Amino acid sequence: EIFTFPENIATEEFSKQMMDEWRDDKPFELPEGYTRIERELTVADSLLPDHLKVERSDIINRAQTEWHFTVLSTKLHETYKAELNDLKDKIEALRDYDANVWDELKAFWDKVQNQVRERNIFREQADMLRDTANDLFTKLKLLRTQLDDNFKSKSKDNFDKLHTLIEDIEQRATKGLRLQPLFDELKQLQQQFKELEFTRDDRNKIWNRIDAAFKNMKTIRSGGSTNSGNSDENPLERIKKRYDGLISAIYKMEESIKRDKQELDFQSQKIASTDGQLEAQIRQAKIKMVEERLNSKQAKLNEMTSTQTDLERRMKSLEDRDQRREKVEEAKKAAESKIKDEIAAAAQAREEDTDKLEKAALSLKPKKAEQKESLLEAAGTLIGEVLLDALDTAKAIAEVASDKMEDIGEDVKEKAEEKVEDLRGMAADLGDKIKEKVADIRNEVESIGNSIEMPENQDPASAPEAESGIQNQDVAPSIPEAPDTSEEKLS
Repeated sequence: EIFTFPENIATEEFSKQMMDEWRDDKPFELPEGYTRIERELTVADSLLPDHLKVERSDIINRAQTEWHFTVLSTKLHETYKAELNDLKDKIEALRDYDANVWDELKAFWDKVQNQVRERNIFREQADMLRDTANDLFTKLKLLRTQLDDNFKSKSKDNFDKLHTLIEDIEQRATKGLRLQPLFDELKQLQQQFKELEFTRDDRNKIWNRIDAAFKNMKTIRSGGSTNSGNSDENPLERIKKRYDGLISAIYKMEESIKRDKQELDFQSQKIASTDGQLEAQIRQAKIKMVEERLNSKQAKLNEMTSTQTDLERRMKSLEDRDQRREKVEEAKKAAESKIKDEIAAAAQAREEDTDKLEKAALSLKPKKAEQKESLLEAAGTLIGEVLLDALDTAKAIAEVASDKMEDIGEDVKEKAEEKVEDLRGMAADLGDKIKEKVADIRNEVESIGNSIEMPENQDPASAPEAESGIQNQDVAPSIPEAPDTSEEKLS
């Protein structure tokens, strides 16, 4: 619409009113006597008719291009406004949250944002659309919150139901019922679990509980005891599980870093071909944001890699320790077997010597008083041999333990020394028992000697020799002292 005024109307006062009031959309009445011309808006044609000439044609040309853009932008805004009103009617009619409507609204706003970034819509127009879109997003979020609350409530009910069923199955298993039907019930619960709705936390918890129930059932079947909720107490197994989870997290982090690098390359390429300064600034800010995010993720990845190395070292240490323990157990079993054989052989030898001593004492005849002393001397000799055999047995025990210590090496020396201490204690107990046996034999020999009555007027020098087969020259001149079988002596 073009209004023209005669020169007599276009006074300086009229021009000032046009600038101060009409241009700022203030109430203003055009004076009578003007002429109105209406022209179609086109890019090719001039804004003014051909018969109207101006002093500054450049101003008219710029106004023409700006006006053309303004009209098109306004039409685009009206189109988006109508589309947004349709979405508004659809959202207000909703009673429950609809993800499809959310996606439609999000796609619409992405489209508006793209036009804003391209500066095809004025800021005022975009603000009006944004305010309306924010209200619609808020309503959808309220509906989604209600849906989430219902979903969480349903998830909790499903969790409690399955947890109760699992507890019931485990209780029946501990009572000694047949396990195969219980395994089948667990499998059915596992299938039912996949079909039910859970939150992420509830799903992880119930899945771990089902897995623990299966392990407990297998433990019961193999004759062990259950340990619900903590079925794996082996440190090596725990570290392996943590290691597997860390490897998975490292893979995800590397993939995320890879995506960020791709985004950085894309933005760097786009910024080279951008049209407007605003868009270039936006892309530069986005590049900076991606770079900071990439640096943070890379630092986290380095930390995770360091943890991976530490876990690998700890797993290697635990595996070596388990191997050493196996060697220690094998060495213990071999030492115990050999020691038992040595003790059995020594005990058999002592029984034979004791029988010989008792037979020798009973076969002595009461001829003269010197026979009593000879008998005690013979008993002392045999007792000394018995004690020396015991000492040799104890030394053999210590040697066996020392040999095994050398086999298993310095890593398990402490545990082998503990075993040696136990063996020394066994040897000390053995020495005490031998002392008690010796005391009993000596008492018996003395009682036998006291019961011997010497014949009257009998010359001791003419007494016949003992018929036991033990000659005087073979008898030791005195009873040796019993060897010290204490722990200090044995060492």
